[in-house]
Amino acid sequence: MYIIETKKLTKSYADFTAVSDINLHIPKGAVYGFLGPNGAGKSTTMKMFLGLTKPTGGSFTINGKKYPENRMDILKEVGSFIEAPAFYGNLSGEENLEIIRKILGLPKSSVSEALEIVGLTQFKRRLAKQYSLGMKQRLGLAGALIGTPPILILDEPTNGLDPVGIHEIRTLIRSLPEKYDCTVLVSSHLLSEIELMADRIGILNHGHLLYEGTLDQLKTDAASNGYPTDNLEDTFLALIDADNQERGVLK
Repeated sequence: MYIIETKKLTKSYADFTAVSDINLHIPKGAVYGFLGPNGAGKSTTMKMFLGLTKPTGGSFTINGKKYPENRMDILKEVGSFIEAPAFYGNLSGEENLEIIRKILGLPKSSVSEALEIVGLTQFKRRLAKQYSLGMKQRLGLAGALIGTPPILILDEPTNGLDPVGIHEIRTLIRSLPEKYDCTVLVSSHLLSEIELMADRIGILNHGHLLYEGTLDQLKTDAASNGYPTDNLEDTFLALIDADNQERGVLK
């Protein structure tokens, strides 16, 4: 069963198409890695799922609910982390989450549960402006995880983190479906990072879906096309490069 499915989903601006006719199939309980260079259309797709920008063509369903008819019902089932999350610097981590809890109408215990999941319990009373970048990313994840929604949409959650922080967030994301019976859509422009946490991937370039499936299948497909397969990063770059050349785009 696909918990998120798109049919020819498109987002165009005046003279630019950010997302073009993409058909995504995200299985329930998966960590689905959404890959592509910066500007490929990953964030735009995620914003459409969250109702932050309207599609100009095609359709999508989330957990059987169709957009835009069921927009509010969809939002109740999705936790999100899009770009660098903004916090009130003069409030503590706990107080920032309390605001989200009240908006969502969740029980009081959900704040401490979210802090526990991301390992911020001991820093819950520290002001958000005194948090390190890694702690701010964790607080953003706690905001997405509050109330343990069945679907998580995470846009570049390891951006700007040091190797230890990347490892911790990656391990956390990998553990979520089993622990909380949820599905995770996580974007990155680094295949090496996605490789360690995703069950399936979708590769986007200039708004077009180049590949969807498992990493093993990607290797098989790459080999049959004569692309390098020793290193998945090289496979990914070769795929993007070939698509750029086909489209006559430099980057």
